[in-house]
Amino acid sequence: MNAFINHFLFEFRTGIRNKTLLLMNYLFPLGFYAMMGLIMTGINPLFRETMIPAMSIFAVLAATILGLPDPLVTAREAGIFRNYKINGVPALSILVIPAITTIIHSSVVTMIIVTTAPLFFSAPLPVNWFYFIVTFMMTACACAGLSVLIGVISTSSRMTVLWSQLVFIPSMILGGMMLPFSMLPGAISKIALLLPATHAMNAFRGLAQNLTADFNPIGSLIILLAS
Repeated sequence: MNAFINHFLFEFRTGIRNKTLLLMNYLFPLGFYAMMGLIMTGINPLFRETMIPAMSIFAVLAATILGLPDPLVTAREAGIFRNYKINGVPALSILVIPAITTIIHSSVVTMIIVTTAPLFFSAPLPVNWFYFIVTFMMTACACAGLSVLIGVISTSSRMTVLWSQLVFIPSMILGGMMLPFSMLPGAISKIALLLPATHAMNAFRGLAQNLTADFNPIGSLIILLAS
């Protein structure tokens, strides 16, 4: 138990002290949020309706898909995980603890977004807080799990970049954050349904924001849970 706690605290502090992880966990998502708030709300005032969910999903994607896989591969290549095992850290916690700490960092960023978006950009708060929290946690867990999978299957740090971008870029374009799902062509919309971000945005719209969902929002939650 002590090994688990020490590993958890180490990973949590690393997420703040490490410059790359600090960028992915906090600076990048918050900087992008500020930029989108200043630009998109002027270009498209309707963006305010989904600004909080969209930026929350972006924070999760940046911290997990972009930030989580590479440290796992780097630690594995450096033999750090082998030292963990020798010192009694369970093999499962080696993968689970970085995912948990990343979710916590994403939660902090989301709280900042939820607090400041109504004040600075007149973005509406979620109508249903229960579904907002549930959807956020399911999204974070699904993306963290996918990130750990990328870290496990990647043979090198270069491969983590390839796999991460293969998920991140389509999620940004097709996930409903920047472009509404209803505007996607038929074939592209089917591809978008493979992305956790699409189901997260649909669940946020239909359940948390009380907006019109593009498809069954409960089904989106089930898919996120299964992921």
